Amino acid sequence: MAIRKLALVTFSIFFFSQAFAQRIDEGGLKQLNFYQDSLKHLGSTFINDANDLVRKNANYQFIKTLVAALKTPNSFLFPFDSVKTITLTRSPDDRFRIFSWHVANDDGSYRFYGAIQANSTGPLKLYGLEDYTPLLKSPEDSVTDNRKWFGAQYYTIIPVGSTNPYYVLLGWKGNNDQSTKKVIEVLSFKNDRPVFGMPVFNGNGRKRKRIVFEYARQASMLLKYIPSQHLIVFDNLSPADKKTKDKPETYGPDLTYDGYRLIGEQWSYVDNLDMRNIPNEEDANYIDPRATIVPVKATTPIKKKKVQ
Repeated sequence: MAIRKLALVTFSIFFFSQAFAQRIDEGGLKQLNFYQDSLKHLGSTFINDANDLVRKNANYQFIKTLVAALKTPNSFLFPFDSVKTITLTRSPDDRFRIFSWHVANDDGSYRFYGAIQANSTGPLKLYGLEDYTPLLKSPEDSVTDNRKWFGAQYYTIIPVGSTNPYYVLLGWKGNNDQSTKKVIEVLSFKNDRPVFGMPVFNGNGRKRKRIVFEYARQASMLLKYIPSQHLIVFDNLSPADKKTKDKPETYGPDLTYDGYRLIGEQWSYVDNLDMRNIPNEEDANYIDPRATIVPVKATTPIKKKKVQ
């Protein structure tokens, strides 16, 4: 099975590379490879350099270089697969792709950056994403645009519906030196412009526009999509001690699982999922490369915390 999967992936990469090579002329391909080399170097700098100012300057130069690269005709087909410091996720319907990445601050917090590139045969259609996180006081109840983005680094795109289509995004959000966040985001397009957030998550009498998880930075949280069951599954998070129930930075997985199941075009909360019935599919979740991954377990029996 593993050999068959590897062969299929290898064939897919070969087929895709041949397809885009045929549609990008030799000059354009050479130019994109040149840009990719620059992006690879700049990305390594804004992730690894110890100096805060150097990281930020490298990131600003990275943004300018990426925009210049994407102005190359048919750049949507170019995979930028050598730039390992960003996440590039393509929608399954090939309508768009999202570039997303982060730059760490000296205090352990993060600022996120990104862009949505539409699949267009004409001039470049690119929407920059501006991280507005500190000013969003109630993110689970907010609908925003690309200039007020609840920044995250996305690793999964789930298309939903046909009448009023939208996309669910799973992403890693980082946070600070004490806690990490993940997010279930919603992206739609209105008048050909991106909109973030939509009241499609139902649970315990409350409807949310996006879902935000927060847990101890030393912990690792599962958040993945099971296509065969139309189910987003995630670790239930509990505090290490019931005395710290109001401190999400003490939370970690308690070895039970909850989820959101797609019913129609809405997502309904389900708890106590039996993971024995969940296919063992690869989890592409993004983990903070600077964090030490140590699962947090409850030290005393904790009453299961429901999604409110």
